[in-house]
Amino acid sequence: MQPATTPEAWSRVIEAALFAAPAPLPVSELRRLFDEDPGPELVRKLLEELRAEWAAAGRGIELVQLASGWRFQTRADYQAYLDRLKEEKAPRYSRAVMETLAIIAYRQPVTRGDIEDVRGVAVSPNILKTLESRGWIDVVGHRDTPGRPALFATTRRFLDDMGLRSLTELPALTEIEKIMDLVDASQTEQPVPPPAEEV
Repeated sequence: MQPATTPEAWSRVIEAALFAAPAPLPVSELRRLFDEDPGPELVRKLLEELRAEWAAAGRGIELVQLASGWRFQTRADYQAYLDRLKEEKAPRYSRAVMETLAIIAYRQPVTRGDIEDVRGVAVSPNILKTLESRGWIDVVGHRDTPGRPALFATTRRFLDDMGLRSLTELPALTEIEKIMDLVDASQTEQPVPPPAEEV
């Protein structure tokens, strides 16, 4: 195979790499694909062109930029169809888990005590363990107060799983309240199942 030496050839190499990658790829990784480094600006330009090309084609797949890099993913419009192929149901989280995650996402970094102050009830260690095992939160330090409580914050995986590039893209709190109302309507408070494997 001929080495990729033109922008068109580089674009096809990037496209193939993104399809084959098990996780989002940052620009720095994509630059390593080539014998001669095309530079970050050209790679970003090629990614934007690829995104536009796939969008214009009206396909069921789109190229998106997330917190940890770029990836191809199915369009949200087709999720209802794809769900029919899943043998396992996606994990359902209780209102307590979702409230805890929202508090951490919007007020980070926070301690367990901060979360309890906002929620008005004690936070079960299992809730934090569930969010940690899912890879959505992590301990990012300790508050310099007696007992040195752990400070929790969201992770890049949280942003990737939510389809976000940064925390600034989080929906308004009013939208979160609507989601919480939907959670209440669809289930009663029940134990949190263990997180499922990613599909």
